[in-house]
Amino acid sequence: MTLVETLLVFAGIPLVIYGVIALMTLRENFAKTPRYRPGQEWEHPPVWWTANPAGLHAGHTSAAPAHDDDTALRRTAKGGARGSW
Repeated sequence: MTLVETLLVFAGIPLVIYGVIALMTLRENFAKTPRYRPGQEWEHPPVWWTANPAGLHAGHTSAAPAHDDDTALRRTAKGGARGSW
């Protein structure tokens, strides 16, 4: 084998493989749209996110007086620090 063939086999082929892998990993960065950066103008309509789309329009009751006592409010939330869910 000549010196050129040796360099192509032992240096050229690995460099081509590394180049292909690098292009495959960087391909997504070139194809993506620009990201939002803090301080930029927000150009999209507002979207409210919810983890439960079915419960998005469910009727939620506000805290109302229970029975005739004005100081005792009806509990609408469950859980808490004690974990009594």
